[in-house]
Amino acid sequence: MRILTFAGSLRAGSFNRKLLNVAVETLRSRADIDLLDLREVAMPLYDGDLEEKEGLPEGARRFKARIAAADAILIATPEYNNSVPGPLKNAIDWASRPPDNPFKGKVVLLMGASPGQFGAVRGVLAVRLILTALSAIVIPQMGLIPRADQAFDEAGALKDPKSRNQVEKACAELLRVAAALTAPGPEAPR
Repeated sequence: MRILTFAGSLRAGSFNRKLLNVAVETLRSRADIDLLDLREVAMPLYDGDLEEKEGLPEGARRFKARIAAADAILIATPEYNNSVPGPLKNAIDWASRPPDNPFKGKVVLLMGASPGQFGAVRGVLAVRLILTALSAIVIPQMGLIPRADQAFDEAGALKDPKSRNQVEKACAELLRVAAALTAPGPEAPR
């Protein structure tokens, strides 16, 4: 199974990159991990006139290809102003442009870390709304880490066993659902 993973934050030291690393370590022995940095697939702000004139930017084409090659997706996102970070929303907007929608039918796990008490839940829910509209299968489980400024040790591991357990359970559910949906079904009766 191949899982595309990325953080919705561009900041190198972001809490969500730390959370993503914890999740990737949980998944690494059970799946092929494609760890993406959104900076690798840089895209201009979405502009329909630019798209009409030049087509999809190279970064958007590469991002779409990596989504299409994945069986599942894991996104760790902060919330900016109670919603989706601009770079993440922009990447989703470009990647979902016709003629194909690489998010359709992809199993997605959303996680979020925030220094606040809600663990980026509003940002995660906003991303859930967008991906659901794009026909992704967003699993109900989430990994939400409140007070993220205190949640990680010097090595980037989660200090709280309950938080680690929450991430592990969410990752296990991602694997379970993705395996169930990518497994060949029974042959249709003739």
